[in-house]
Amino acid sequence: MLIDDLRAIQARHGFLPEEELKSLSESKGIPLYEIQGVATFYPHFRLEPPPAVSLQVCTDLSCHLHGACDVLETLRDTARHAGPDQWKVSGVSCLGQCDGAPAVSINGRSYRSMAGERLARHVARLAAGEKIGRQPVRRKANPGCIDPHDHHLDAESLKQWVSHGDAEGLVQAIKDSGLRGMGGAGFPTGVKWDLVRKTESDIKYVICNADESEPGTFKDREILFHYPHLVVEGLILGGLAVGAEKGFLFLRHEYDREREVLERTIKAFQSAGYLGGGLLNSAHSFQLEIFDSPGGYICGEETALLEAMEGKRAEPRNKPPFPGTHGLHGRPTLINNVETFAWVPAILRRGADWFRSQGVNGAVGRKYVALSGHVNRPGVYEIPLGTRVCDLIREYGGGVSGGRELMAFSPGGTSSGFLPASMADIPLDFRPLADAGSMLGSGAVIVLAEGSDMVDVARNAVTFFRNESCGKCVPCRTGTEHLVRLLDTVLEGDARPGAMDPVADVAEAMELTSICGLGQAAALPLTSVLRHFPSDFASHGCPPEGRKDNIGGGPDE
Repeated sequence: MLIDDLRAIQARHGFLPEEELKSLSESKGIPLYEIQGVATFYPHFRLEPPPAVSLQVCTDLSCHLHGACDVLETLRDTARHAGPDQWKVSGVSCLGQCDGAPAVSINGRSYRSMAGERLARHVARLAAGEKIGRQPVRRKANPGCIDPHDHHLDAESLKQWVSHGDAEGLVQAIKDSGLRGMGGAGFPTGVKWDLVRKTESDIKYVICNADESEPGTFKDREILFHYPHLVVEGLILGGLAVGAEKGFLFLRHEYDREREVLERTIKAFQSAGYLGGGLLNSAHSFQLEIFDSPGGYICGEETALLEAMEGKRAEPRNKPPFPGTHGLHGRPTLINNVETFAWVPAILRRGADWFRSQGVNGAVGRKYVALSGHVNRPGVYEIPLGTRVCDLIREYGGGVSGGRELMAFSPGGTSSGFLPASMADIPLDFRPLADAGSMLGSGAVIVLAEGSDMVDVARNAVTFFRNESCGKCVPCRTGTEHLVRLLDTVLEGDARPGAMDPVADVAEAMELTSICGLGQAAALPLTSVLRHFPSDFASHGCPPEGRKDNIGGGPDE
């Protein structure tokens, strides 16, 4: 795989020297321009030697709400006036540490809660030439957080299936459970498995998408860290169900701790006979590898992920065909999210009816939710699907921080837009949120307290999508840039009444013509704020007095 070759070169040199790229081109028979096109696409790769110290501050929403802009300016001032010449300070997209905001990456390693005296101590140590070690391992002490004692650790479901299971029955159990994809799309899991199972091919693949990168989203990080055995077991069961003998875990490259845990888990499974040839002394075989993402939010889109694994730029494919029939290397490929695979062993062990009964308010199943923003106890919580947002914030998150009132919330990551506090009794479930013009999305609830500037919030969210767009689609590439510029004029006080009139047309064009979900949802943070918080635009001297037709995508209020 080309990505692995480039990663190996960078590991040796710290960057990608031109001579090495030329040598790789000759040895692999790949045109140099193609290799350079891949190397320049991914943020993980460098074409120049790295600085002695690289300080990157996450500037996306959860960190933005906790003063990331001030942290970035402080570091820039420090580097400019007192720091060595070889220091580089910059902003960076979400580091996946939203419950420890503000987060900072130091020489490629993420650190949490980096503000005030803590930040000053780290900078002083770097200036003195000291190395910064790892932070202590995260400890979960919040009531209601995911608990490893909730699940068995012995791969009982895998043993049971290998002993007397059949692929059709396994898939039917997943169908009967009502389990849906937990990565954002919410597609019925059993239907996807059945499609791959019934597609004829001598080679099939299973991939776990562990590249969560949307601001506010970090539930998969905690599942991988605390329950890697469930994810691996679910992956194996998925492979056995669809007839695949090879699996990959596509892992976000910032998750270095989680990678170590997964490596140990895979080795333990191999030692126990749960992986490899003759699995559990049966005729079944399944191999599993970790594939480290080269970076970029777009890699979370399933076809862009496949392009990356095939050594190309992570640009989404046109669909159909879908990965279930034409996936990795053109073969049928089952792709599911970390959480989706993690639920499979419990469903097979306890039964489909058990899982269906776990929801509340008419919902089906349970859900892991990442809670961040202006909340007293940010973290990952296992909840019954259908739990009301207000209950999640109050009972699990300990309420809005600082004794403030709730102003708004994002129910499913920044791509789900923002809803007002008056809608906080909405259940966290697929249908109610869709009816409200939002979505359950990536399972990330971001809390915004009273006093938040929703225009600034919208700009921060849309800027993320602009920065992370792969650029393949003209509507997405130019549309996100146009929306950011419009918001800039509002925040700078230069917008006139009706300046937001073009937003509805731009949003519609992006939704209808963008290839993937990034472009289709990128305008929702802005359209939802226009719909629910028009007074915030008026406070900036730009009342949205023009078109209001279907802004936000929900029913009229």
